[in-house]
Amino acid sequence: MRGYRMPDRIVLLAVVLAGAIAIGPADARRQHHRIDATPFSHAPCSVLSHRPCAPYTCSVFNHGPCIPEIDYPYGENLQLTVESDPDEQDAAKYVRPDHDLNTIADLFAALRACWQPPPQAEARQGMQMSVRFSFKRSGAIFGTPQVTYATRDVPAEVRKTYLTAITASLDACTPLPFSQGLGGALAGRPIMIRFIDNRTIEQQSH
Repeated sequence: MRGYRMPDRIVLLAVVLAGAIAIGPADARRQHHRIDATPFSHAPCSVLSHRPCAPYTCSVFNHGPCIPEIDYPYGENLQLTVESDPDEQDAAKYVRPDHDLNTIADLFAALRACWQPPPQAEARQGMQMSVRFSFKRSGAIFGTPQVTYATRDVPAEVRKTYLTAITASLDACTPLPFSQGLGGALAGRPIMIRFIDNRTIEQQSH
């Protein structure tokens, strides 16, 4: 009887392995979850994860096409330039979205649309000023915007005029309506905006 037991075991093992191979792809398809495009809303990567996690990369073990999830290119700062008189080709970038902000492009458009430069009688052509601040998860500004750069050799009153205009512009349009995903991604991250008054100002008052 022993002579027949070993082959029987080998045949049984082969059948079990064949069944596992046949069922494997189907199980993988059942466990597949749709990728959530909301930034940073996924669970952290883990060897025990059964769904896409951040960051998610394609693998030779994927069954079917896969789409890598690319997070926003955050560096130390999120930097944005806002002009007082943008080119016509950039006009669409200065229109505030009519929905909750869900992307960095939405955020930048809302911030551009916020800008109300000083009246020309108080303005200075070519004036530049940069401020740095961060948002709360709620879309409100955390703390007070800090000046990081201003055009050199301009009178103190000109700097005060532009800082007042920047502060008033941000106060008037915040808190911004962040989506849950974007609010979580931006909370506490530094944002730097450079304001450029590129209007043609005929009468210089300073």
